[in-house]
Amino acid sequence: MAINKAKVAVGFIVSGVLMVFFGVVLTVVGPIIIDDQVVKLSINAFDYNCHVDLIKLLKQEGELLRLRKARQKMSELFPLTEEIWLEWLKDEIRLTEEEPNREKVYELFEKAVTDYICPDIWLEFAQYSIGGMGLPGGMEKVRSIFERAVMAVGLHMTKGQAVWEAYREFENVILSTVQPPPGRVPSCEEQGCLNVQLERIHTLFRRQLAVPLMDMEATFAEYEEWSEQEVAETVMIQYRKALQQLAKCKPLEEALILAEPPKMAEYQAFIEFELKEGDPARIQIIYERALAENCLVPDMWTKYTTYLDRQLKFKDLVLSSHERASYLLALERYDADHATVSDVFEKALIAGFIQATDYVEIWQAFLDYLRRRVDFSKESSKELEELRGSFARSLEYMKQDVEERFGESGDASCIIMQIWARIEALHCKNIQKARELWDSILTKGNAKYANMWLEYYNLERSYGDNAHCRKALHRAVQCTSDYPEHVCEVLLTFERVEGSLEDWDVAVLKTETRLNRVNEQRAKAAVKEANHARQEEDRGDQRQKNKADKKGQKKGQKGPGAVLKRKATQDDHHNDWNNDSAPKRRRGTRDGATEENMETEAGRNPPPGYKPGNKRAQQGSAAQSQNDEKPELRNDDCSVFISNLAYTLEEPEAKLRAQFESCGPVAQVRPVFATKGTFKGYGYVQFESTVSVAEALKLDRREVEGRPMFVSPCVDKKENPDFKIFKYNTTMERQKLFISGLPFSCTKEQLEEICKSHGTVKDLRLVTYRSGKPKGLAYVEFADDTQASQAVLKMDGMDIGDNKICVAISNPPRRNMMDKPGFDRTDLMPRQVFGGRGRGRTQLSLIPRSLHRQSEPVSQVKNGTVDAEAAGESSAAGETKPLSNSDFARMLLSK
Repeated sequence: MAINKAKVAVGFIVSGVLMVFFGVVLTVVGPIIIDDQVVKLSINAFDYNCHVDLIKLLKQEGELLRLRKARQKMSELFPLTEEIWLEWLKDEIRLTEEEPNREKVYELFEKAVTDYICPDIWLEFAQYSIGGMGLPGGMEKVRSIFERAVMAVGLHMTKGQAVWEAYREFENVILSTVQPPPGRVPSCEEQGCLNVQLERIHTLFRRQLAVPLMDMEATFAEYEEWSEQEVAETVMIQYRKALQQLAKCKPLEEALILAEPPKMAEYQAFIEFELKEGDPARIQIIYERALAENCLVPDMWTKYTTYLDRQLKFKDLVLSSHERASYLLALERYDADHATVSDVFEKALIAGFIQATDYVEIWQAFLDYLRRRVDFSKESSKELEELRGSFARSLEYMKQDVEERFGESGDASCIIMQIWARIEALHCKNIQKARELWDSILTKGNAKYANMWLEYYNLERSYGDNAHCRKALHRAVQCTSDYPEHVCEVLLTFERVEGSLEDWDVAVLKTETRLNRVNEQRAKAAVKEANHARQEEDRGDQRQKNKADKKGQKKGQKGPGAVLKRKATQDDHHNDWNNDSAPKRRRGTRDGATEENMETEAGRNPPPGYKPGNKRAQQGSAAQSQNDEKPELRNDDCSVFISNLAYTLEEPEAKLRAQFESCGPVAQVRPVFATKGTFKGYGYVQFESTVSVAEALKLDRREVEGRPMFVSPCVDKKENPDFKIFKYNTTMERQKLFISGLPFSCTKEQLEEICKSHGTVKDLRLVTYRSGKPKGLAYVEFADDTQASQAVLKMDGMDIGDNKICVAISNPPRRNMMDKPGFDRTDLMPRQVFGGRGRGRTQLSLIPRSLHRQSEPVSQVKNGTVDAEAAGESSAAGETKPLSNSDFARMLLSK
């Protein structure tokens, strides 16, 4: 008994120590995490999630003053969610329970209801105001807040009813205070107050019944019971219209209730419905509901503010909505002062946009605003100097900030500089400044585009002189590479209208010279492309020929002493799985790679570490003889072909059975062994049902003792001559990207996380060797070609780890053996070391100079080898054929 008490006492002591320890740890770790979040916000104040995390941590730590400052800072940068506002308001209500501080809470409520139209916040606002009814003007203040609440959220189909009922409950409480005690006749003044209050409640019922809300039938029944008289016909008409509207909206509302966040598709359908109905108040409430749950979706803000600008045009409503998004144009439209617009622009610059083009757009909007403020009738003004300074600052900002962050300017066509040049030429009559700007535009890689030269020419045509027009067109003819014919035509047309005979002759000579050069370049490119295609075709034919020769050599090496294989009979046809003469099978792999039957590759390239031994040979022979003794009926429909297994795999039958038992009942496993009993690295698994085959194919690329196992359908080409090897797409795949230069440590999840920020990723595959080691290549398929194009612009040249990746649209070339990924042409060269100029290690050439001359017009001799490309001869692997002694003799005698 004493021992048990001692154990209990020790347990309490240990528990106490642990509690103290963890308390200390939490006390120390909490501030560290908070400081870390503060540092992150000091680097990027527009990190929304970081603000949310900091507020949660401060609330857990109980640091109320810092919590208040954190919430205040976040509210200045972002519209807060309903949950954050309610937590903040409840905390402030608890902290400011004294009467003099109620006004601060009112101010906070006013800010909360302007962020989003949220029924719960309005209810909290009204409930808090009821606590001040006893103050002077308190009752009217409560009533005004309720009126604002039903105007703001009274149309909310699911939560609006709660606001109406709270308003009526408040008025019923007032009614009970003005009613005289039972048995006493009210005075005229009391009766007048009673009638006014009754009419208020009647009006609230009638207003609510005219709005389509969930469960409005119960409200109608309550009104009938409360009024104790027949409902007026006008009220019934409004009530029936509301029921009809509710029937239309109810399916959309129920879809929202059942949907999972963010509910974008459901909200979009609801918005489109309300836009067709055309009620501005209902359109506004559904937009506000969507934004309350999706406050960080730019497209939703854009659609909402565009609707407000074009349809409602109420200054207070439009500006309050724009203030939560981006509202430079709205401020100008409603005559905001210059200081306010400039302040909003500066905040927008540090808002942390995710695309370089976003910065270009915000600069364009601000520069347009500044241009509209300038009075160009004056030669010089403060506004004009500010406009020029802002143009210069925008160019510097694009160069220093945007290009450094995104790796691109976002304004490749130099639109901002073009606008500046036109303003200088048109409004300021400063054509020299415009020319300087255009020189800068053309030196930024735009000189090869015909449209850029023609823009400059049109500027000179409108505001310059003929000499500069001619000069611009002459430069365009020399530099343009995309549409030189068009530029030449413009130059000739100009000289027909403006030039002299001498000018015409110069223009004709220049255009003819340029076009002849262009045609020559195009002809050379066409010949080069045709030669390349012909060489590819010749190489394919040569590969087929070499392959046939090798097969003939193998048959000849067996000699007359080889055991002749008996002709297979119809009954023996089903027992040839383990026979060396089993029909070859091919499997199709992703993205067009083809893998031949492992029987041929196994004989040439045994994996590292393979050492055949007698014991293994005996095991293989025993397994082979066992399999031969098993009576079986081959069924390809229920079978899969397994390859790329290690030759050193022990007990392959047992291990393969264990791998595929989860797919369904296994009828038999047939690993293939060589004549010496060694495992060849491939085999067959036959199931009792075809259903199991689909499950087995899902195990493709699963690792078995460090090597990816290939699982493919089992197809006999003798019985299925129409079965073709899978060929990958040879045309451009505009929705798919090819990424190279990836670090070998990059995982599929890491790459997918990077790509997801640029669009919807449908498929992603890392390319690996057969051993499972990565090649540093990947294919990423996006939902459409637009997303893929945007991803190329943003990801090409991106740094991942220590590597700079290359990203391009997938455009696979014509595939041959030498173009397969991972194929190294140097692997098939003779294993000898050459020094500089093709000599040996000693750098001494032991071949007579006469042998370096051409012996035949179709072949070239280079250091004892025939140039296979010049001779038109190359093996399947691209290796060169060394010269024999007789070849050297013939060459020497011919000289």
